[in-house]
Formats: sequence, structure tokens, C-alpha cells
Amino acid sequence: MNGTPDRDASPEDRILAMARAFQASRVLLTAHELDVFTLLSRGAKSAGDVARQAATDERAMDRLLGALCALGFLEKKNGLFANTPESERFLSRDSEEYLAGLAHMSQQFRSWASLTQAVRQGTKADPGPIDSDDGQRTRDFIAAMHGRAKGNAANLARLIGLDGVRRILDVGGGSGVYAMALVREAREATAVVLDLPKVALLARQYLREAGMQEKIAVVPGDYHQADFGSGFDLIVFSAVLHINSAQENLALAHKAFAALNPAGRVAIEDFVMDEDRTGPARGALFALNMLVSTTRGDTYTEAEIFGWLRRAGFTDLVRKQTGPGSSLIVGRKPS
Repeated sequence: MNGTPDRDASPEDRILAMARAFQASRVLLTAHELDVFTLLSRGAKSAGDVARQAATDERAMDRLLGALCALGFLEKKNGLFANTPESERFLSRDSEEYLAGLAHMSQQFRSWASLTQAVRQGTKADPGPIDSDDGQRTRDFIAAMHGRAKGNAANLARLIGLDGVRRILDVGGGSGVYAMALVREAREATAVVLDLPKVALLARQYLREAGMQEKIAVVPGDYHQADFGSGFDLIVFSAVLHINSAQENLALAHKAFAALNPAGRVAIEDFVMDEDRTGPARGALFALNMLVSTTRGDTYTEAEIFGWLRRAGFTDLVRKQTGPGSSLIVGRKPS
């Protein structure tokens, strides 16, 4: 796909290419919002046909489709537009490999437009997907998180190591995707997913579709306020710490410690920043994503996360790389 800065270009051209990179992103997201790729998955069409089915202006749609061809998302032959194999695979809602997270990215695009204001005032200007009363935003957000986690969840379960694990608590567990992977890996285990009531409703749906509702319970509640209970062998925080302030994360570490059995473990999967906070790039950009979409969220360093865990009483802290900029951190409650 085109639209990214060329490393062989001059410094001026690289800067300008990055400054206008939003154009290619906006073209893709607009096409997704108008269901262009899904419409074309049912056969090649003229710009007029796509415009009528998408309820848009024909000339404007023709220009959008032309830009999509230029960017490598579509092909044009004999006046008809068609998906490329890659677009058919990942961008059509009819595909099993459809990237459901694009709907959430459309919302992020709007939130990022307020970055200047957020930097000036130190907090977001727009409610985030979970804070919002818009149920569709919540569904889009959870679908995005589920899609991103599917490939990583099984690997995370293996990295944690689940020998002897019987009871698992997945805090802020979203769709339950990590709880499902953990229970599949530790076949004798059961799990509890704790998340906000409107997210819990969606989690139950995902669990029913996966046939996992008998082994995984869903508890609605705000993890800052809810009682974690007791008797757990493993407590998981996946993509949770970055939503919260440092003080809130310290409090969560204490709550996890109290809810674990002796020798139980806490597992944290998240972006982990270099100590000078200048990298990795994905984590640095995600810190700004938290600025425009949460009131207190941030990305944190290993020293910060280890510090919370040690203050809560955890020992034997280890960190393993799980992806670009992200890591798994595991700590143990003494026996």
C-alpha cells in the first residue's frame, strides 16, 4: 500500500509525506465507513453502482474509488472497480478475517483531531468509547480489542505458564478473549471476567458464540470499586494499566495481591516504555492516544510497573517481550 514516507526521499519530502499521511488514512476509513469493500465483495461495480448502493454522490464516489486504486486497495478494469485479494480478505465485512477494529479507528481519527487541545489542557476533549453513552462506540471498541487480541491471547497463555492454575480472574477482560485462551490452555481451570456492565453484556455474547459460558463467568462491575474476591491462582490485567493513573494501578496491584492464593501470580500485558519515555514508538504514540481518549490513562515504564507490584508485596518479577513495544510482566505472591 502507498501513502507512507519513502526512506530514500529527502528530509523535506519525508517531513511533508508524514504531514499528509492522514490523507491516505482518511481515504481508507471513509471507504470502510461507507462499506465500499463489502459492496465490492459481491462483484465488480461501476462508480455509479457503488454510489447508489452506498447512498453517496456519484462523482465524489468515483474520486474516492480512484484514490483507493492509487493506494492499492482496489483495482479498475473496463470501468469497473473490484477489491484486491488483500482488501477482500481483510476489509470486507463478509470475510472471516475482517478487521473489525477499523470502526474503532474511525472514532480514534476524530479523537486525534483534538490532540492540540488535549495537549493544551492536559486531558481529553471528547468522551472515550467506554465513557460514552453511545452503545455502538462500545461495541466497536470491544470488537477492535477482541480482533487484536485473538492472535496474541494463545501465545500469552503459553508464556504465562499455567501449571497448577485452577481459578483465574481477568480484570477488565472485555470480550473474554484472554480468559478463553487461558481456559483452553489450562483445561481444568475456570475463569471470571470482570468488566463494566455494558461490556459484560457483550462478553456474555462472545462467550456464548465460543461455547465457553460454562467455564467462564462474567461479573459486571467497575474494577476500581468492585471486590475482587479471593482464592485465585492467577489474576490477569491485559491492556488495562494504560487506562489508569499511576495511583489507580498501585491500588489495583494491592487488590490483586489480596485476592490471590499464596504462590498465586499476577500477569500484566501492556505497552512498556523505555525509562526515558522516548520509545518504543508504538508506546509513545499510544500515550497520546490515551491523552485524547481517557482522563487519566498513560503508558508506563518497567520501573513504574515493577514498583507498584513490589509495593503491593509481589516478588519474583519477570518481564517477557510479547510484541512491538508490548511486554508480559509476571509477579508472584509469596507462599
